[in-house]
Amino acid sequence: MTVQLPLNLGRAPKGEVRSQFSALIYRIHQGKVQFLLITTRRTKRWIAPKGWPMGNMRPADAAAQEAWEEAGVKGKTSDQCLGVYTYVKRQDRAPNLMVAVMVYPMKAKTLHDKFPEAGQRRRKWFNRKKAAKLVHEPELAKIILTFDPRNLRH
Repeated sequence: MTVQLPLNLGRAPKGEVRSQFSALIYRIHQGKVQFLLITTRRTKRWIAPKGWPMGNMRPADAAAQEAWEEAGVKGKTSDQCLGVYTYVKRQDRAPNLMVAVMVYPMKAKTLHDKFPEAGQRRRKWFNRKKAAKLVHEPELAKIILTFDPRNLRH
């Protein structure tokens, strides 16, 4: 069982913390779990696709939509939230936002070359240790290190 790390909400009052949904995209390659990470558009840091809630979409469906738009991935997403991580979203013309991101697993089925943000981001498969080392958020690294697809409820 995964133990959630404490979340760092900084000085943000709880009413000022925003939420996003993320897809932890994975595949089994030669018997090992691999994770697809993408780069941010501005700073080129490695992240998992994520975005804001969308209309009446369930969180896992919104995460799947972000996986398509940002990484060109289609697959099977579980409604089982793997955990939550936090980060500060830097904004040019507005105050920075504290964001809590709920992470949903997505087993990749297909990778497409043409997708909405193609050309704006890099994407690459990494083994568990490398993926956890590349992301900046310690809670996300822990989710990656402890994720086991065999523990998913179907």
